[in-house]
Amino acid sequence: MIAGVMAFVPAVAPAATIDNQAEQALMRALADEYNAEAFYAAVIETFGPVRPFSNIIEAERMHASALVDLMRGYGIDVPPNDKLGAQAVEVEVPATLKEACLVGVEAEILNRDLYTNDLMPAAAGYPDILRVFDGLQAASENNHLPAFQRCAQRN
Repeated sequence: MIAGVMAFVPAVAPAATIDNQAEQALMRALADEYNAEAFYAAVIETFGPVRPFSNIIEAERMHASALVDLMRGYGIDVPPNDKLGAQAVEVEVPATLKEACLVGVEAEILNRDLYTNDLMPAAAGYPDILRVFDGLQAASENNHLPAFQRCAQRN
């Protein structure tokens, strides 16, 4: 799936201009991917390199990378992931792996819906951004969500 997402990144630099709505959609998408990475890293710190967190964190990093590539192509300053290792994220980790998996389920549902309902409409005039958003939304719905659902069922 990671290779599939990377296929959505444009091979050539997009147009130099972007409207505020599409730029904000990219920023929100990146913030969401950063939040997921930080939470999954905190879960791994607490419970060890357990699946699906150990796999999905790598996917979240690839998702962020695809967004960063788009942002750089449009000349948008890319913020660092200041959520990694943050106390505010670490305290969100539940006491059990099952509960962490259930948080993952909810997070992936929210992520899927964010792309579908907010971000994709905001970037409607930018086919390159829509290709990436579509790939990221599909990864949440078709890969990450089922993995967390299975995790919650077995723990």
